[in-house]
Amino acid sequence: MTVHAILFDLDGTLVDTAPDLVAVLNRLLIDSSRPPAAYAVARNHASDGALGLIRLGFGCDLPPGSVEDLRDRFLQMYSAALCVNSRIFEGLSHILDIGSSYRWGVVTNKPHAMTVPLLARLGLAERSGSIVSGDSLPQRKPHPAPLLLAAEELGVRPERCVYIGDAPRDIEAGRAAGMTTIAAAYGYIRPGTDVMSWGADLIVRHPAHLSAALAQLTRDDADDAA
Repeated sequence: MTVHAILFDLDGTLVDTAPDLVAVLNRLLIDSSRPPAAYAVARNHASDGALGLIRLGFGCDLPPGSVEDLRDRFLQMYSAALCVNSRIFEGLSHILDIGSSYRWGVVTNKPHAMTVPLLARLGLAERSGSIVSGDSLPQRKPHPAPLLLAAEELGVRPERCVYIGDAPRDIEAGRAAGMTTIAAAYGYIRPGTDVMSWGADLIVRHPAHLSAALAQLTRDDADDAA
């Protein structure tokens, strides 16, 4: 295929947000007189959002009211420390440059109130052609609607878009939208996970390899046409 646009999942795909997310979890745990979570373990749950991290740290048997209170505190604390140690994954910056041959956007389940400020602080908000957050539409991934909206905002047909993400829901959404999909195996993935079972068109195991993967898609399309 000729790739005209790249759509990125945010946490664990475009930006390494785990340092700040895990830091908030550990502040909550310490405030509750609990031991902090090991970073190497908690990092792989970062794509599960606030509730996923809370369940990891506090267990799954908390009363519903306690869970909602912890979630509200987590989001309040995280909103105040969105971009302390979060960084664009090494090897992706050249794809995001204004002079890049690709249009690109972000499709995430992260709330808009956290997505846009984070991207702005990283200098990405003004360079992105589309930002679709978890509350931009009634539907969220794995529904394809957010991806289709992003493609429309970029002015690119879905079949000319590549969606890259680090969770099965990302690949499911991309396939349902008629896009080529790439699994970001460098992202927040638990040990023992069979990334190949997700059904992505390609798997990238280091962000620096994404350019080669995009080139491979173009070569494969040329070979098929020959």
